[in-house]
Amino acid sequence: MLIMDKVLLLNSRACNAKGKDFNPHVASLIQSYTILAYLCPRKQAFRELLRIVHPPAPQTSRHMKKITDYRKLLGVSKTTELKELKTIYRNFMKDCHPDKFSGDEEGKQHAEEKSKTIIEAYHFLVSIAPETLAQALPEYTQTTTNSSITDLQYHQQTLKITFADESVYEYFDVPKNTYVKLINAESQGRFARRHIYNAFAYRKVSKGTPTS
Repeated sequence: MLIMDKVLLLNSRACNAKGKDFNPHVASLIQSYTILAYLCPRKQAFRELLRIVHPPAPQTSRHMKKITDYRKLLGVSKTTELKELKTIYRNFMKDCHPDKFSGDEEGKQHAEEKSKTIIEAYHFLVSIAPETLAQALPEYTQTTTNSSITDLQYHQQTLKITFADESVYEYFDVPKNTYVKLINAESQGRFARRHIYNAFAYRKVSKGTPTS
């Protein structure tokens, strides 16, 4: 008898010995296990039942990890407004100013490296801020509606789309199968309007050419 069988049997006997009704949760598990055991070998059924009882924790996407790391670096949260973010950024840059490390080459080099990371973090967080996206929504709508796609790049679930007006946008956590469908679509623009542009978090990485 497998471990799972023994556990369920002992639980049932314990309930009967104490004159208690069988635990509904355990009864549900027994029902699930019985069905699984009928459909597949017992070892596999036990593994599947463990997945029901203890489902795997959701994985953090690379995009979300990047945001978390950048916010931690600057000491901000998702509710931090752009004005406050800008003030925090300026204070960091003052602390990393080369003039503060006169005669200390090692400290100066470390400050330069840190300032590069801070600049990258700041511009990234600004680009995905709700205020930024709201302000740029008319421009984004015009680009995605009227400009054709001229180039596609895909790396680690980040899709970069270049448009005919020279605008470049990054879309995050795009499944590979969605990218493959986009590549093979008869009309990439139509597919993207239906399944990409308003379906994934995005940011603008390059300005386009103004239209008259």
